[in-house]
Amino acid sequence: MLNKVIVGSEEWCAFPHLGIPTVKARVDSGAKTSALHAINISPFQKEGENWVKFDINPIQNNTKTIIHCEAPLVDKRVVKSSSGFREQRYVIRAEIQIGETNWNVELTLTNRDSMGFRMLLGREAMSGRLLVDPEQKYLLGQPTKEKLQEYYDKSEEPKKGLRIGVLASNPELYSNRRIMEAGEMRGHEMHFLNLKYCYMKLDAHTPEIHYRGGRILNDFDAVIPRIRPSMTFYGCALTRHFEALKVFCLNSSSAITQSRDKLYSLQLLLNSGIEIPTTGFANSPLDTNDLIKMVGGPPLIVKLLEGTQGKGVVLAETKKAAESVINAFKSLNANILVQEFIKEANGKDLRLFVIDGKVVAAIQREALPGEFRANIHLGGTASVIRATAEEKRIAIKAAKAMNLKVAGVDIIRSSKGPLLLEVNSSPGLEGIEGATNKDIAGEMILAIEKNFKWK
Repeated sequence: MLNKVIVGSEEWCAFPHLGIPTVKARVDSGAKTSALHAINISPFQKEGENWVKFDINPIQNNTKTIIHCEAPLVDKRVVKSSSGFREQRYVIRAEIQIGETNWNVELTLTNRDSMGFRMLLGREAMSGRLLVDPEQKYLLGQPTKEKLQEYYDKSEEPKKGLRIGVLASNPELYSNRRIMEAGEMRGHEMHFLNLKYCYMKLDAHTPEIHYRGGRILNDFDAVIPRIRPSMTFYGCALTRHFEALKVFCLNSSSAITQSRDKLYSLQLLLNSGIEIPTTGFANSPLDTNDLIKMVGGPPLIVKLLEGTQGKGVVLAETKKAAESVINAFKSLNANILVQEFIKEANGKDLRLFVIDGKVVAAIQREALPGEFRANIHLGGTASVIRATAEEKRIAIKAAKAMNLKVAGVDIIRSSKGPLLLEVNSSPGLEGIEGATNKDIAGEMILAIEKNFKWK
């Protein structure tokens, strides 16, 4: 008890072996682990050991001052933040100095730009050494402005990355978090742009996109549209406006718009000579019988044109069931497709992920027992599969026909050979990254870098 050092709720500390002379820390006994601000985090091998290198801006709101650090990697750990957000972080061990006391602590590395402090000192690091007086601050002193300048004047300018926006609706969605993380790890300035907070000024001379609070978004290098189906119209209008401002969009507004029209998509694909299951489309209930006959009779699939993630897709196993479903959908004035059912596929389909004209990953999705839709969102399971040369050729050709730089191409294996089901312009990353262990989000960032010839 007598040997413990009394500290305030905020203190300055140093990490001598990381080359960090001083950094302000929030002392928080409510937090279990300690965290250090880090960007451009990258694991590497050193003499057969796992290490991690990262950069730190040690002074809040100052991105010009940067220190390059490296340390042995202790662990990779999922950490839950105070807001309930789960994040996988790299863990290092480093010597910390607070006042006259030095000892080793474990630190998780994370981007703390949105936090008030570059360092969070948790209770595990304090245990047996510190006592906290929450009413006090800087009991062990703090550096003067001149001292900070002396410490950090020689720090070098960071390599300037691209300014990239992720235009989407939910920042907590796995795919959106991974894209943000992948961009940050490659040294880019990433911004999550919530579709609903954006609004635009249409003007021949000074067109603008504004964000909640009046911030103008005209200075982006690139935007990654991740537009949910319910926001297609507004999301594509915003993407079109970014394009007018000469911002590079990974998937153009026109490509996304046509990908959301299932019928138009199929017509485009057929015009490119890509085989699909026999499909019918009609508006008049009087032709129900011939429509069923046209696609080979039951069992058959009835699809809502506006459906997504397997919603609005029904398997009609008998002629009577098919008539009932078709007429029910038509009575709602819904646009529907009727499609032959590929029984031999056995509830399985392939998802090929195409980026910049190349298949970067492929998985097989298998439906739950008793279910025919293999969508991961419906509980389908994903496994790694080696796509054939023909399947890859179809996927690349389909993405090209749709003019999509990023596409999730769904293919079904039939007795007639591979058939294309649909092309998705905002394919999810969770199932395919989880199954293949590939950095698909990183490939998306690479496609943007390639466009800018960024090294």
